[in-house]
Amino acid sequence: MAQKKIEKVAFSWEGKNKEGRVLKGVINAASLDLVKAQLRKQGIVPKKVRKKSAGAFGGKKGKPIKSGDISVFSRQMATMMKAGVPLVQSFDIVADGHANKNVSELIYAIKSDVEAGGTFADALKSHPAHFDDLFCHLVQAGEQSGALETLLEKVATYKEKTEALKNKIKKAMTYPISVMVVAFIVTVILLIFVIPTFTTMFAGFGADLPAFTMFVVGISDFMVEWWWAVFGSIFAVMTTVGQTHKRSKAFRDALDRIYLKLPVIGDLVLNSSVAKFSRTLATMFAAGVPLVEAMDSVAGAAGNNEYVKAINIVRDDLASGLQLQSSLQNFPHLFPNMVIQMVSIGEESGALDEMLGKVADYYEAQVDDSVDALTSLMEPLIMAFLAVVIGGLVIAMYLPIFKMGEVVGG
Repeated sequence: MAQKKIEKVAFSWEGKNKEGRVLKGVINAASLDLVKAQLRKQGIVPKKVRKKSAGAFGGKKGKPIKSGDISVFSRQMATMMKAGVPLVQSFDIVADGHANKNVSELIYAIKSDVEAGGTFADALKSHPAHFDDLFCHLVQAGEQSGALETLLEKVATYKEKTEALKNKIKKAMTYPISVMVVAFIVTVILLIFVIPTFTTMFAGFGADLPAFTMFVVGISDFMVEWWWAVFGSIFAVMTTVGQTHKRSKAFRDALDRIYLKLPVIGDLVLNSSVAKFSRTLATMFAAGVPLVEAMDSVAGAAGNNEYVKAINIVRDDLASGLQLQSSLQNFPHLFPNMVIQMVSIGEESGALDEMLGKVADYYEAQVDDSVDALTSLMEPLIMAFLAVVIGGLVIAMYLPIFKMGEVVGG
């Protein structure tokens, strides 16, 4: 009969050590009594111990923990360990200096697990929402090999490069989306509040309005009367798409296939996915993680379901004895020839991690170029959109005034 797993919860505590110094932190334990017993073993007299709310580590109290916070934590821990600071003391220094309360509490919880006799990797595995398999694998490899500071350095570098790549893609998407949202808001304001004022003024002209003006006035009348239906429909469509994307794997797969085929955007997706694949695999292989085991983490970091499916097939090929280069050749539309050739050289020379690192550097630079290309393409399109929509509305309102001026001048 399988043993029932004991569920641990987070307890915040405050107490004094043998020197009389007031300490505080967070411990994951099955009960309050176990927390107190654990603290006494560490030479701490507990004063306050209470169960944390379900919103701990990124809930309602304080800012949520972002991937950027984990990246900073990785670099700080790597720096501390490299400087020779003991692991437990490093936790205290990093936690005390962090501005986000939830990050500090997360670090204290990890510290408590380590002080209780657990490994650093096991403590990280208790928080899967913040530390993925790759992070835990590398830390575990560092602890087992006695080179934790070196592996933490690799984790920190990997996290920083991943965050930089993510920020570049966000930069490419944020500008056009924000401009389009502002243009939509301005258009709605013109249609609902400004154009009706002109319509009232045009009523006393005693002449037929231009066809374009009549068309815009018709749209304005519709928006004034049915604005709630328009906004409701937009909200319903966005909610439906969002929920479908969240629940339907087939829908996500279809979108990922479409992204890869789009002009400019397709290049951006391909370059970023290849960069993530190369960087993740290079980092894990350099840490001594076997290729087959590394592929699960590599697939999780790919960011596109087409790549996830391909990497899973590559993993199965590797498990059956096929070389990485031979397996990648089956997906020429996902892995360019340069990637395959560099992998081949790496496998032959025994420097696969180094070759994959160079591939990652190259494709991260390509992401920069793709972002610049997308921005260069979007800017004239956005300007043209604003000119047609906003400019068209303004022209439609002034056409009758120009016409009246011509009549009076004649």
